[in-house]
Amino acid sequence: MSTIGWVGTGVMGQSMCGHLLAAGHSVRVHTRTKTKAATLLAAGAQWCDQPGDVAKEAEFVFSIVGYPADVRSVYLDEGSILDQAAPGTIVVDMTTSEPSLAEEISRAAKARGLYSLDAPVSGGDLGARNASLAIMVGGDPEPFERTLPLFKVMGANIRLMGGPGAGQHTKMCNQTLIAGTMIGVVESLLYAVRSGLEVDAVIDVIGSGAAGSWSINNLGRRIAQDDFNPGFYIKHFVKDMGIALAEAKKMGIALPGLALVEQLYVAAMAQGLDNMGTQGLFLALKKINGMT
Repeated sequence: MSTIGWVGTGVMGQSMCGHLLAAGHSVRVHTRTKTKAATLLAAGAQWCDQPGDVAKEAEFVFSIVGYPADVRSVYLDEGSILDQAAPGTIVVDMTTSEPSLAEEISRAAKARGLYSLDAPVSGGDLGARNASLAIMVGGDPEPFERTLPLFKVMGANIRLMGGPGAGQHTKMCNQTLIAGTMIGVVESLLYAVRSGLEVDAVIDVIGSGAAGSWSINNLGRRIAQDDFNPGFYIKHFVKDMGIALAEAKKMGIALPGLALVEQLYVAAMAQGLDNMGTQGLFLALKKINGMT
């Protein structure tokens, strides 16, 4: 069993960390609001007052926080994880963040005798609870192989995609595809509602055919049940799409579909839907269409 440091116990992080605890690992945990770690603490995790403190005596340190600025603070500020970790420690950022920042953290880790992996995930709150996440990893093969048994506790589809930053680039591919899928899901179900169809019955049929996707079969069901609680926050999705668009600009490619969906989600944020799940776009477009 390993000693693990963990930073971030939000919608997904709490379940992911909980799986490691349940597997018998010793976990040191920090999150911005201590009450959000209450379940983990009750299960035996040790509380740390600062992010860097989780790295003390840890063989592996994981983080899943909100924004690139949070990642930078957790890893690169004075007293951060990289400052506190002993040589040989493997640090793993599972936040969806900037590929360039993953590369910067990797360089800083190597300078301290540490190993770094960027390992964003896909699957939302359901995937986190069921330990069925897709985990896309960037970094060197040796620390990846050492970390793989821990990844397998949290996910079902785990792959090393390349060197530092490759995990984040893969996640940008993921988010670009989800963006296009989500606008299709929302517009399809708006059409169903307006035409008087029963939404669950529509999903039963189209979700099993060529139009089937994880989004229609999972988030579409939530829309049908008026459940707009976050499996993944709109505000974080807007952050991700912004990163993907910035990376696309650097590479000299145009992603007009992604740009359109990003603007629709920005409009949803302007309606105060920031903290809803990504399926909350349904409410934003419902309002635009005068269907409220």
